[in-house]
Amino acid sequence: MSRELRLRIVSGVILGILVLAATWAGGIWFRSLSVLIMVLVHYEFSTITNAPVKAPLANAIGWLSVLATAGFILTSLPSMALAAIIIGAAGAVLAGVIRGAGLWSAAAVLYAGFSGLALAEIRGEGHFGLFAMLFLFAIVWSTDILAYFCGRALGGPKLAPRISPGKTWSGAVFGAAAGVGAGVGVALIVRQGGGLMIPLIALILAVASEIGDLFESWVKRRFGAKDSSQLIPGHGGVMDRVDGLVFAAFAAFLLGNLLPLADHAGVADELAARLLGL
Repeated sequence: MSRELRLRIVSGVILGILVLAATWAGGIWFRSLSVLIMVLVHYEFSTITNAPVKAPLANAIGWLSVLATAGFILTSLPSMALAAIIIGAAGAVLAGVIRGAGLWSAAAVLYAGFSGLALAEIRGEGHFGLFAMLFLFAIVWSTDILAYFCGRALGGPKLAPRISPGKTWSGAVFGAAAGVGAGVGVALIVRQGGGLMIPLIALILAVASEIGDLFESWVKRRFGAKDSSQLIPGHGGVMDRVDGLVFAAFAAFLLGNLLPLADHAGVADELAARLLGL
């Protein structure tokens, strides 16, 4: 085993323990984790796209929006957080029209802001949110791990060679299959039964996770960056670690609002109930 792989595994295990502890605790602990992820993702996205230099006004507006969103997430005001994200992105675009290069700053606000909001709302305060987050984590982590190892072991045709030359169709297929299996496993443990919707939802979230990985790779390649930063030993930056989780959380949040209404109070409980049929 190479030194790089050992470092990747050790840092991944430590991060996983910390994330699971915050997920179990819920409340302000998980909201704080969501805000931390959001702030670091916005910093890395802005740095990769060189927004502070190319679009200083749009970048400043983006930071104001992200900080306002953080405050609203921490105080459990999701509607205000959503408004802050939309207003911030619109402000960045307008600043770009005036001073140039604002679209990437707007993209940073949307990408980071919705990641923080979606994660916080999925977890919520109660045990339904805990089940939904464990469901989501199991899918994303299984997809990522199996895609990495199966892709390296099996090789074969490239998935998107112009975006990420290392990714293969074999990795994508086995990763998605692992994600579905993990999601069904969590659902069976939680519900003592699955239902036909569970593997379909798990597949959607697994594919969303892989799309998120490709999107981040495209952004980095577009701006000639190898990693989003060097904050996490063996993994690069926060965006490198949560790229799949961000898109899967987006998809879960949308699915939670599109599936039939469940009989539970609260946004997070409704979302979790719809995802797992609780």
